[in-house]
Amino acid sequence: MISTRNLTAFALALLLSGCKVGPNYKRPVVVTPDQYRAVAPDLPGQPAAQPFAEMQWETVFQDEALRALIKEALTNNYDMQIAASRILQAQAVVGITRANQLPNLSASGGVDYQRNSFALNGPTIDSLGISLNYIVDFWGKYRRATEAARAQLLATTYGRDVVQTTLISDIAIAYFALRQFDDQLDYAQKNVAADNDIVRLNTIKYTGGDAAITDVYQADLLLQQAQAQVINSQQSIAQTENQISILLGRNPGPIARGLALVDQPHLATVPTGLPSALLERRPDVRQSEELLVAANANVGVAKAAYFPQISLTGQFGAASTALTSFLQGPATLWSVGGEVLQPLYAGGAITSAYKLAWAQRNESELTYKQTALNAFGDVANSLVGYNQSRLFRMKIEEQTNTYLETARLANVRYSGGVTSFLEVLVTQQQFFTSELALAAAWNTEMQNYVQLYQALGGGWQP
Repeated sequence: MISTRNLTAFALALLLSGCKVGPNYKRPVVVTPDQYRAVAPDLPGQPAAQPFAEMQWETVFQDEALRALIKEALTNNYDMQIAASRILQAQAVVGITRANQLPNLSASGGVDYQRNSFALNGPTIDSLGISLNYIVDFWGKYRRATEAARAQLLATTYGRDVVQTTLISDIAIAYFALRQFDDQLDYAQKNVAADNDIVRLNTIKYTGGDAAITDVYQADLLLQQAQAQVINSQQSIAQTENQISILLGRNPGPIARGLALVDQPHLATVPTGLPSALLERRPDVRQSEELLVAANANVGVAKAAYFPQISLTGQFGAASTALTSFLQGPATLWSVGGEVLQPLYAGGAITSAYKLAWAQRNESELTYKQTALNAFGDVANSLVGYNQSRLFRMKIEEQTNTYLETARLANVRYSGGVTSFLEVLVTQQQFFTSELALAAAWNTEMQNYVQLYQALGGGWQP
């Protein structure tokens, strides 16, 4: 009979001499551009001391009210809590999967009281048994499965980082939109007050015979336009506050404000860093790569099914009518054994599972390459969006100032009797429309700023 020592030595020899079938992971080659398309032109302002992608969100967003909202969202947002729960689940899966590499030890015990017509006072037999079952991971099936589970854990962790960067961006974008609507409401309310005065003055002139009724109607048009904008802005403000509240994990309600849009600190020239670093900077790219690592390891799991399974068992037991003689006498027994199970025919299931694993692995590689390509596209689009929206906002500022001066001169001309009120109507409408467009342009610029920060990695640290 094989001794326990020899069996243990044999098992260790099998394990140490074993291999891991299936391909070892190697990162696929991704074509990386030398530089991003639409790199920021030379605009006024000083570049940051570090790449934009490495700046933490607390540095990028300096509005204290916005910072407070982001901190609250990171704590209370349900998507963040769900992502954290998924990480705990993935950690448990790693523990369950890794346990397959270890021996399974179990114990049993019992008490048996025997009595029959020949032995009225039958003996009470106490028994105790210990059994050991161990499947030798000679082909690396369980090690590959553990490798896949650990990659899934990393992918889940990176998934949480994706949720975090997206949440920060969503909060910032919604907050800047809210400040746009605040500005538009302010412009509209000021116009309502001014237009009320114009209606009153034109009514007095018409009553005194110094103006036509059309002047009153035209002044009413200006007032109605501003009043309609007040209603529209109030609706947008309430709905955006509700949107932010949900992101914060609270019921819809008012949102605290901080700096105005025009006072939000942001870089004129954004240092993007090297495109090759984007593969390490973007959490969604890292997540996609870890899913590829998991799929690659699962190929080894499927391939191991072709090979024999080696299992070792050991048992030790004792039975006695007295506890004092438990480990003595002929009632003590032990055994060790081994078994090799080789699949011969499974109807093609093993081969199909192997082909499936390879197909899933190839799909994961294509998904990884596509994710990387989309990341480069996101940065390029965000760069051109930020640069052009900044130039557009500057031009709308010039236009608004021009309309302001035109409207002022039209009022002077009308007061001097040189022109009709129609000229005042047209220039006031143009100025008001340009004011609203300027607030929207500031918001677009800030939104592109946020999207560029997110596209470059969102300050996530590997």
